[in-house]
Amino acid sequence: MIRKMLLAATLLSGFWASQAQADTTLRFVQTNTSDESLAVLNTLIKKFEAENPGVKVELISIPWDNSFEKFATMIAAGDIPDVAEMPDNWVALYANAGHLENLEPYLEKWEHTKDLNSRALELARKVKDTAYVIPYGFFVKSLFYNKKLFAEAGVAGPPKTVDEFMEAAKKVSALPGKFGYCLRGGSGSFNGWAMMGAAANGDNTFFDKDGKSALGEPGWVAGFQNLIDIYKNGWAPKDAVNWGYKETVAGFYSGTCAMLDQDADALAPMAEHMGADDFGVVPMPKGKDGKAFPVLSYGAWGIMAKSQNKELAWKFLTTIDSPEADPLWTKAVGALPIYTSAEKDPGYADPKYRAWFDTLADKDTTPTLTPSYLPEYGLFAGSTAVKLGQQALLGQITAEELGKQWAEHLTKAQQKYLAK
Repeated sequence: MIRKMLLAATLLSGFWASQAQADTTLRFVQTNTSDESLAVLNTLIKKFEAENPGVKVELISIPWDNSFEKFATMIAAGDIPDVAEMPDNWVALYANAGHLENLEPYLEKWEHTKDLNSRALELARKVKDTAYVIPYGFFVKSLFYNKKLFAEAGVAGPPKTVDEFMEAAKKVSALPGKFGYCLRGGSGSFNGWAMMGAAANGDNTFFDKDGKSALGEPGWVAGFQNLIDIYKNGWAPKDAVNWGYKETVAGFYSGTCAMLDQDADALAPMAEHMGADDFGVVPMPKGKDGKAFPVLSYGAWGIMAKSQNKELAWKFLTTIDSPEADPLWTKAVGALPIYTSAEKDPGYADPKYRAWFDTLADKDTTPTLTPSYLPEYGLFAGSTAVKLGQQALLGQITAEELGKQWAEHLTKAQQKYLAK
């Protein structure tokens, strides 16, 4: 009799567990939005829902240019999703605030942890040596250039140095209605400033051992001045002071400006709007001592700590980040893969991808990792740096003042971090 009762209780608990799963809606916030990425995500969501009958995934897509503010507003209002896309400069902010779940226990049991490349695990653990996210891919800046505009302006070929880059921007801008560079002055602009500053400085070290930021030093400031000069001289469109990702990419494929620094995610819109022979992609130009410092960033998935469905959220996360699914996603968003096996994927055989792989292989190129481990960095890069950069472009503050103010913000954050 007791055995029958235990059996019935077990069956009943199993019934209620399956019923609970069947009635579950997983809320998923995603920010890397494009037609290609949404198509891949919707396919993966349908697959997950088919494998988990009754489970519904609610996709909440937030356009990138306003995503920092909109996601922060959601969290502040208690509107917490289960799974969220985490750009690299958000991770420390939300992990240190207790909003992200520690994924180390899940990684210990996951069969594919061993297949991740070392860079993926390194970046996953940038905060407190703990994996609060799993990266889905890496983004490394390279230089897109318009072959037709270069030929029309008498520019012999893609620039290999910053001096050649500045000269090419000047020559193309002499053409009626054309500009040399798709400068990004709005959302996401700090990466461009960082690359130009580090190239002129010959080093991309953000802090000394005491936590003092180097951004106010003459080398960095010289690079900031280069970007200010490009805008001041009219080598970038006037409204570029407010441009984010969409505007710079559209400025390039429309033929408005001849050069753009961007990740491989821009290949898809370029292929849609331009002929394959109309543009090329090369590594970023080199500055002092023949060194280049393209920004390396990453996108990631995380589980929110207040999720009531963490096991199911992990199951969903590993569905969209599996060895089979991740290459589909990285190709859609233009990222480099996180799995060692994916590096041999024929999908990366396109010659234009060579710029990114050559960048990573070049001994004179050091990828720049911004200090996204700082809890204050998300607000700095998403708002403070943008506003100060715009003031510099508009001539309201000098390059020296810009470097000084950025250095003050980052020094305070870094020293606070070191003190802990």
